Amino acid sequence: MKINESIKNTAGLGIEKAGVEKANAAKVEAEARQKAEKSQTGEKSSGNVTLSPLSAKLQTLETKVKASNVFDAEKVDAIKSAIAGGQFSVSSEKVADGLIETVKDLLTSRFA
Repeated sequence: MKINESIKNTAGLGIEKAGVEKANAAKVEAEARQKAEKSQTGEKSSGNVTLSPLSAKLQTLETKVKASNVFDAEKVDAIKSAIAGGQFSVSSEKVADGLIETVKDLLTSRFA
């Protein structure tokens, strides 16, 4: 018997798709009712959440990245104004040299 056929044949397991869907719907509805009752009575949930040390480090790094300037805002503004004024020119030689260097780096890192 193939795996796919056994998955399709849920009758052999005694599980009916409609029954499972009804049970899931009933569970979701009961949870929604409980939440509504808690909010009406003013109860607060008592769940606690604990973050892993890795998560705390990630949050610290995220804060540092947001605080630091990853790019030079003044240079970006100068380029924007040069483009808007029609004074921005692209050196095809510099672009080609940059592409060649990038390809070289990629090839050496791939075969190293």
